[in-house]
Amino acid sequence: MCLAVPGKILSIKGGNAEVDFSGVRRAVSLDLVPDARKNDYVLVHAGFAIQVLEPKEAQETLKVFAEVFGEDHGSAASGPLSHVKP
Repeated sequence: MCLAVPGKILSIKGGNAEVDFSGVRRAVSLDLVPDARKNDYVLVHAGFAIQVLEPKEAQETLKVFAEVFGEDHGSAASGPLSHVKP
């Protein structure tokens, strides 16, 4: 099973972006979505943004994550990003 996680682009430098995942920031490649811009929500899998999301769709997905993983799902200690080291 694969899991893609929505996050908000905070900044872009070259072909990479700093993306916020509910308080956890990670570097993400924009090679597959070159039209993505700052403040866009992107769906990220294995370090690559694979789709630009509408804000409403991203918020709905984040709400489901909060229900499944708990409100602190984005913290470094829990949730779908807990295995990723900064």
